[in-house]
Amino acid sequence: MKLRNFFENKVVIVTGASSGIGLASARLFGSLGARVVMAARRVSLMESLAPSVAPAERLLCVGCDVSVEEDCRNLISATVERFGRIDILVCNAGLSMRAMFKDLDLKVIRTLMDVNFWGTVNCTKYALPYLLESRGTVAGVISIAGYSALPARSGYSSSKYAVRGFLDTLRIEHLNDGLNVLVFAPGYTSSNVRNAALTADGSSQGETPLDEDKLMTAEQCALKLARALAARKSEVILTPLGKATVIAHRLFPRLTDRLTRTYIAREADSPFK
Repeated sequence: MKLRNFFENKVVIVTGASSGIGLASARLFGSLGARVVMAARRVSLMESLAPSVAPAERLLCVGCDVSVEEDCRNLISATVERFGRIDILVCNAGLSMRAMFKDLDLKVIRTLMDVNFWGTVNCTKYALPYLLESRGTVAGVISIAGYSALPARSGYSSSKYAVRGFLDTLRIEHLNDGLNVLVFAPGYTSSNVRNAALTADGSSQGETPLDEDKLMTAEQCALKLARALAARKSEVILTPLGKATVIAHRLFPRLTDRLTRTYIAREADSPFK
């Protein structure tokens, strides 16, 4: 199936749409003829980016903090009021962290759960009646850390495991309703997520410990997401390293723990040092 044939005139909501995978996905969906709803906290930034996403008649920007239930309710209401339906919900908004749990202020984990887990739950709750009506798709953008935990990312890994459990449960509950539920797990992807990652006291990290130029681009990731949505897949794990990590975690968990710790310890300014 050609992607344009699938996406043309579909109503697609993308959370976390002001940067990274969310912005790249919104642009791709818009280029394929979809009616795109961009949701993020930074409204002025979204509006400045809007012309690069889709023509005004096929675009809606909604200010939304996904950790706030009422914002998510408003996002869904505004979408239905403007376009009359919802075909795809992409729960992409997310936040990371980088600190050892022993040093961590617990507010950091609460914040990550509010954004990553509750943000997905909140949006899905209010979109679900419309997705069931359209026999559409809810997609959660998680991480390989949602399959195999990353040290110094206790809140991040926990929230991504939780999102996967929620979406897998939702899929089973609606097996006979025509609803598609996609768990989409990128590996390391070039984005702003590591710059905005929270440290032990809740402040932003500011700099990424990785060489972002060597990572999968957000645009490459968005294309793989679009193909997964068009194929109505239930699970996608990206990158050779990501796939190997998931398999190794299932078969050789203790060895994977050691290899993962060694890998993270090599990062610039690693919390292990």
